[in-house]
This record gives sequence, C-alpha cells and structure tokens, in this order.
Amino acid sequence: MIRRKIKEYIERNKLFEQKDKLLVALSGGADSVALLYLLVDLGYSCEAMHCNFQLRGDESERDQQFVVDLCRQLNVPLYLKRFETTQYAQLHRISIEMAARDLRYGWFESVRQETAARFIAVAHHKDDQAETVLLNLIRGTGIGGLVGMRPVNGFIVRPMLDCSRTEIISYLESNAFNYVVDSTNLQDDYTRNKLRIHLLPMLAEINPSIADTLCRNAEHMADAYAIYQQGIAEGIERVVMDRGISIVNLKNEPSPRALLHEILSPKGFNSSTIAEIVACLDAQSGKMFYGLDGWVLIKDREYLLLSQKSENDEPPFMLTVKQVQMDETFQVIKSKNVACLDVDKLTSEPYLRKWQAGDCFQPFGMKGRKLVSDYMTDRKFSRLQKDAQWVLCCGDDIVWLVNQRVDQRFCVDAHTKYVAVYEVVDD
Repeated sequence: MIRRKIKEYIERNKLFEQKDKLLVALSGGADSVALLYLLVDLGYSCEAMHCNFQLRGDESERDQQFVVDLCRQLNVPLYLKRFETTQYAQLHRISIEMAARDLRYGWFESVRQETAARFIAVAHHKDDQAETVLLNLIRGTGIGGLVGMRPVNGFIVRPMLDCSRTEIISYLESNAFNYVVDSTNLQDDYTRNKLRIHLLPMLAEINPSIADTLCRNAEHMADAYAIYQQGIAEGIERVVMDRGISIVNLKNEPSPRALLHEILSPKGFNSSTIAEIVACLDAQSGKMFYGLDGWVLIKDREYLLLSQKSENDEPPFMLTVKQVQMDETFQVIKSKNVACLDVDKLTSEPYLRKWQAGDCFQPFGMKGRKLVSDYMTDRKFSRLQKDAQWVLCCGDDIVWLVNQRVDQRFCVDAHTKYVAVYEVVDD
C-alpha cells in the first residue's frame, strides 16, 4: 500500500526520474529507514547521508552504528559527518534546533555537489506536515507558512508527504525492518514535540482526522498562495520606482500592508514595524525605521526610501582620474559625475570622505561659500541622499560635491595648463 502510494506521489509531483541519483538523509529513525528501503525497492539509485550531532551521548553513537550496518546490508554508499553542534549554537547565538538544521542542510548540499547527485530526499511525512502548518500558524508566519512543506524545494524532495506515521510504522513492522528511536522525540523540551505530544492529540479528540485536515488546508493554501504571489508581483511593479516606494501608488493598492510585508520582511522589518510604516504614510517626512543587516527605511515626502548602510563606510562607487593637457581641443565635460579640476590648484593629493556637519564649499557659478547641508536642503535631498553624499577634498577644502557641483576655486580657467578629470564609475 505505502509502496504504491509513494510511487504515485513521486510521479504525480514529478519529484525525480528513475535515472536520477538520490542522496537520502538517513537518521536511523523509522521514517528515514522506511524511505531508504522503499526507494531502493522501487529501483532508484540511492546513496545515504548521516549526521552525528553529538547531542545524545551513547545514543548518538548507537544511531550512527545502526546506519552504518543498514547501509552495508543494503549495499548503499554512506557519507558520515560529526558536528560540534553545541559549540556552533553558542557561537552563532541560535537554538540547538536551528544549529542542527543549519549544519545538516549545509553539509547535505556540499555532498550533493561533490557527488553530482540530482536531489536530496528527506523523510518528512504527513504528520510532520501537520505539525509544521500548526507551528507556523502559532508563530504567525503569514500565508507562506500555512502552505507548509512543499514536495520539492530546490534540491530537496519529500516523497513521503502523503504517508502517515502510522502507515510508515506498519510498513516497517510488517517487513520486520528495524529502526532506532530518538529518546528526545519523547520529551516535550522543544516546541514541535509539545505539539506532537500534547496539542495534536487534544485536537484529534475534536477531529480524529486532524492531520489530514491540516494537510488538505495546506494544499488549498498553496493554490491560494500562488495567486497571492502573482498579485504581489504585479503590485510591486506598480509601487517600486527608481527613487523608492511610491507612497501615492502604495495607498491605492488593495492592501498596502500586505505589499509592504512582502517587500520589507526579507530585509528584517518585523510586522509591528511594518504596521508603523503604514500608519505614517500621511505623516510628516523624516521618520526612520530599521530592519536587519543595516537596512533603513525613511519616510520621505513622496517615497519610502530604502538603503543598506555599509559597516566599512567605503564609497559605493569607483573614482577614476586622468590628467590631460589644456589646449584648444579640450572641452570641459558638463556632467554631474565628472569633475574637471585645475591640477596646479590641487596642492595635495585629493581624497574621498563622507560630508560632515559644518562643511562649506563655493559651488561653481557662485561667489560666496555655502554650507553643504544648505546646498542639499535647497535641492530637496532626502535623508537617505544626504547620508549617502560624498565629497572629494584637497587638504581641508572640498573641491567637489561628488555627482553634484565642483568648487569654483578649483575649476579650470584661462590660466589652466593641465586638467585632472575625475569620473564616478558605479562599483
């Protein structure tokens, strides 16, 4: 029964073909053991991978030895890896669960590349899917989380999502196939275990088919999510401009909050921050909001401006320079990204830096000096544009407000013999 179900599921979802080489994640538990037996029985070319996270002492060693013996019995090549999981979790300040997941999938992918395997098969089943959907609902992960696990996710395939834990155990017992039991699965220290041990049995008292119901809902949600993603993609095209996110266009969308969530959440803006941004769309400009990894959003007059601050504070462009002789054939290049300066007026080697409060220069065409801050305000620079402004200096003097205006005192004139041509090239 389960053999036919998996075969039909693989074919229906086009997970992989008979010719494809598969890597099977093999923990030694019932689900992964059943998966390996079934795939080998169905004639697929399989190799196995086992992670020893060294979290359960002798039990971890027992699991590894079981996997070694099983693969030898089935004549299946096996790759083994030991991890210092606790140290990794402490170093990265994450939970043991998250550390094990990062280490596991990172190593799986490296083995896949080394072996030229087509896919990595993991043994998630219907009960795992129900737990995932319920867990995501509790955590508030949004529509995407309610879709649950997909049959195919990149190089990861899940051939057993249509099979229940009961079916898997029945298959193993009817064939007298051994497996190991992870004692931590019987403890409720982890959130997922709490759902499995306590919450799902309570829900089953109300709906005995709760796992099937949650999985069906995940399938319906996946269909709805596909339509949702199409609408989001079209909305992003309408609101995201070269300068930023158009506030007027955003307010005309059916759900500005949903659209902003999809744009901003990948940049580390959480739900409460996004709600604050939506609430301030009609407010005065200048308010700043912060995501992760240096992402900043500023409410400007007409746009929401996004930028990512660099820790090393290096200019996001390259500056080239060449020296040419001033003669009757030379013409000053009239472009904001080019500065033509008199070499003799540059008394020291020019250098780049961010503008600072109190900086002054004499904009080309003007007689008097002007604060850089006033110059930018007059030209309605946004907060992000001001933060991103660089200046080219010679000693203590600004010779060029980069991509804006050259200082009058350093411009070429009738007495210029050599010209230093500086040009900004996007990095």
